Amino acid sequence: MPRRRTSSSASSTAPSAAPRNRTPQPVRVRRRSFGDFVKAFLAFVVLLVLVVGVPLALATQIGWPLPDGAPGLDWLQREITVKTFLNILTVVVWFAWAQFTACVLVEVKAALSGVGVPGRVPGSGPSQLLARQLVAALLLVGATAASLTPGLSQLGQSMEGYQKPSVAAAQQTPGIFAQQQEQAAGTASALAEQAGQAAARADGGSAAHGDTKYYRIQPPEGRHHDSLWEIADRHLGDGRRYKEIFELNKDRVQPDGSKLSEASLIRPGWIMEMPGDARGGELVEMPDEAPNVSEQVRQQISDYARTGDHAQGGGGSGAQGGGSGAHGGGGDNAQVSLPEQRPAPATPATPAPSAGQEHAATPAAADDSFGLPEALLTAPLLAAGLLGALGRRRRQALWQSALGSVGGRRGMEPPTPTGDAQDVQDALLVGADPEGVRLLDRALRGLAAALTAESRPLPVVYAAWMGGNGDLHLQLAQPAGKPPAPWQLGQDQTFWMLARADAERYEDADTAAPYPGLVSLGTMDDSRLLLNLESVPGIVSLGGTEADRTAVFASVAAELATNGWSDRMTITLVGFGEDLTPLAPNRIRHLDGFEDLFETMSAETRQRRGALGAAGHDSVLTGRTGPAQHTRWAPHLVLLATQPSDEDALRLAELAADAGRLGIGYLVGTEGTDLPGAAWEMRITGEGKLLAPLLGLELEAQTLPAAQRRAVVELFTDADPEHGPGGSDGPGGASGTANTPPFLVDISEQGRPAVYARLVGSYEIIGLDAPDDDRSALLHEALALLLLHREGVHPRVLSSALWPRGVTADVRDALLERLRAWLGTDPDGTPRLATDATGRLTLAKSVVSDLDVLRSLYYEATQGRGVGSRQVRGRLLTDALVLVRGPLLADRPEGRYRWLTHEIVDAQLPLLVADTGLALCEFHLEKGRAEKAIEALNAALRTAPADERLWHELLRATHATGDPDRLRALAADLVGRSGARGVPPRTEALLDELLPTWRDGVAAAG
Repeated sequence: MPRRRTSSSASSTAPSAAPRNRTPQPVRVRRRSFGDFVKAFLAFVVLLVLVVGVPLALATQIGWPLPDGAPGLDWLQREITVKTFLNILTVVVWFAWAQFTACVLVEVKAALSGVGVPGRVPGSGPSQLLARQLVAALLLVGATAASLTPGLSQLGQSMEGYQKPSVAAAQQTPGIFAQQQEQAAGTASALAEQAGQAAARADGGSAAHGDTKYYRIQPPEGRHHDSLWEIADRHLGDGRRYKEIFELNKDRVQPDGSKLSEASLIRPGWIMEMPGDARGGELVEMPDEAPNVSEQVRQQISDYARTGDHAQGGGGSGAQGGGSGAHGGGGDNAQVSLPEQRPAPATPATPAPSAGQEHAATPAAADDSFGLPEALLTAPLLAAGLLGALGRRRRQALWQSALGSVGGRRGMEPPTPTGDAQDVQDALLVGADPEGVRLLDRALRGLAAALTAESRPLPVVYAAWMGGNGDLHLQLAQPAGKPPAPWQLGQDQTFWMLARADAERYEDADTAAPYPGLVSLGTMDDSRLLLNLESVPGIVSLGGTEADRTAVFASVAAELATNGWSDRMTITLVGFGEDLTPLAPNRIRHLDGFEDLFETMSAETRQRRGALGAAGHDSVLTGRTGPAQHTRWAPHLVLLATQPSDEDALRLAELAADAGRLGIGYLVGTEGTDLPGAAWEMRITGEGKLLAPLLGLELEAQTLPAAQRRAVVELFTDADPEHGPGGSDGPGGASGTANTPPFLVDISEQGRPAVYARLVGSYEIIGLDAPDDDRSALLHEALALLLLHREGVHPRVLSSALWPRGVTADVRDALLERLRAWLGTDPDGTPRLATDATGRLTLAKSVVSDLDVLRSLYYEATQGRGVGSRQVRGRLLTDALVLVRGPLLADRPEGRYRWLTHEIVDAQLPLLVADTGLALCEFHLEKGRAEKAIEALNAALRTAPADERLWHELLRATHATGDPDRLRALAADLVGRSGARGVPPRTEALLDELLPTWRDGVAAAG
């Protein structure tokens, strides 16, 4: 499986006071000296004085300080004397003594039971620290001194580490895994005796292993689980040094037979060799003198020591074998763990790449990626969602424009982007992985459908990993049994895995999206992590600079607003992202401040709790399967970019306490390291790393920086018919450049092209020799793409379209050279395939397609020469309609031209043909030539059979013939075509006007 990198920016910033030590260092074990006994005796005397002497002195010398009975009102008017002050001071001393005595009892109990970190007495602060030091000094010469922490050497040090212990932080961090309760309980009971026996750690052991320190992973306490970060924080003074512990113990066989292969995967009972400067009472030192360590524990540590580097003669990071053994019991930790990667099947000729890897092989040289933002090139799911939403927006604009007029429109083509918007559009085309989105959506819905068929609830999923070999791994909150086929158990009971080959066999399932809150956060090695924000039991905090945080927030918001695996979604943005609303106006809303957010979410939280209770569901997951799935239970995700005040954070934490059950997620930005009530904590660095140490995450973050965010919004705004260019012209606004095609052909006899390609219908090329059979398909596809984009095509866009699974630069360049040679040059020596100033590939004007001619003829007929001459308009429209021989690239081979799914030409061509037919119909009806009008409309209907405008005009033209039987037959044909949906309302109204008895004919036919 891929191995997590161990060098990181986090580790490189560790302070010099905490030196890195990846090899075992001998620890000199100090024998008890006369000074130790003196310290113990003095500690005993101090404890005796404070615990016993103080109350005796108070009782004998001062007496009872409180009044014998209830004081009267005159007590408030009495003179304040010295005795009054002494009584008040006595009460304070009594309270201080009681608190200190409680601290002593807690520390003694912790020392004798060997629990390691004792409970905290509320408000004790320095009192408990003093009690701990005195008890430690007293027991320094006894058997339990090693179990106390911190030791005497820390007396007088800063209280910061004590008041903010990592254990307390971890108890607020449930992490990605929930516990297997039975396994955890069994482990805790099995280790209880070992913990007590190993509490005395002073002398003994095997001298052959050197004076090395070891640590045994502690059993879980409630929701808190030991982690390498906390161990490093307690015993090395810096949690970032957890990688040193990982390097010392990586791939070494543990007492249960498994191995440590990921820093996030540790289990109770495992042994960790520690760096030489480790300190603290939970450590076991292994020289010869350790008489109070049980034989079993000593033997385990002795056996483990033989697997170390000092026994093998290898470096701490040299072991590369194994790696999967530690995953067998992943339920005993609270971390995000990288799933085990399985090798791809060897049968396919070309292995299926993972999301994000398909296009990674396209560029080779650095200059190939000029102008294209890497943030979108490396975000395949985000890019696919944006590209799909942009295509839908442009199609919507086309249809809205088409319904606004018959002969004119605001523009058949969407505005051609320029500058940053053009670069972003190219990056979306290169980086998008629509196939990955489709497989993810079908896999999740298929899983939901299978669980529904088995009457099983959806398991809580914290994360999904899309692996390098195309497999999908779901990381569950807790074991949920055997998954339905073809899903399989992964590396342990909390992983469900689906192979890519099985995912490809899924069909569309008519079921609700089970996990609509999944969103990409970044990549680790070659796996992409999607975190399920709606399942988080509380708040997720994100630290870092404001610009870095906002880039992550924008990426999350954009993907959630446009992804393909969610049915419905509400995304509330607070403190940022008002400009993101055009991406999905129905999903995104913006609030000004925290008070608006708190008021809104308080009401929604109450409403969801009541709705779940009324429906009898425990959570939204049970509402997404079974008979009640029609309710959908759409998620609501809140992105709060600015850190709230401490008071507001506590209010938000209380509000979010039940959020995971209700399908509400909270992602909150923070400037510092702590956010009250945060369940999961993450941080984005300036180098683009997303870190969550307590969750075991170190990702290459997925971001949408400010420049790319503005360019994406510009693409969507320009595509909006209400706000885009020409949008204010209204339905009849046919004038202006918005209606001008991007490329006009000289349609005169002198404008005969050198190369003519027929794209409307079957693909034919006139003017070029046929290329070699082996490369003919690629050359034809490349030429078609260039013909459909006269503004120019980026080389990376061309290569990703032809090779969606990736290609090397030399193969791409070889194809471009062959394409140049095939197209040749014009008589003046100008190459027909050139490169413009921006590096994009463009075709010469001598290379045209029938689609270019069709657009030019329609433009000339409606806005050019045909406006002033009826005869010219009729001839141009007739010539245009003759060019239409069928759908675009009708005979394209299966499996090729997949890039057409990103285009809107499949919507443009039928509309253009329909407009041409309508204009020619109007031309003929002006002279009363109904039969000619019907002929033109029927020709247009062969390419645009779903255009309601054509049917309306056909009914009017047929009515103009004066033949009611013919009109009645057409009405029956139209009703038959409408199917179960019935006749559209406007068509029904027209039929009522032209043929009032049409319903009688339908009833008789029925």
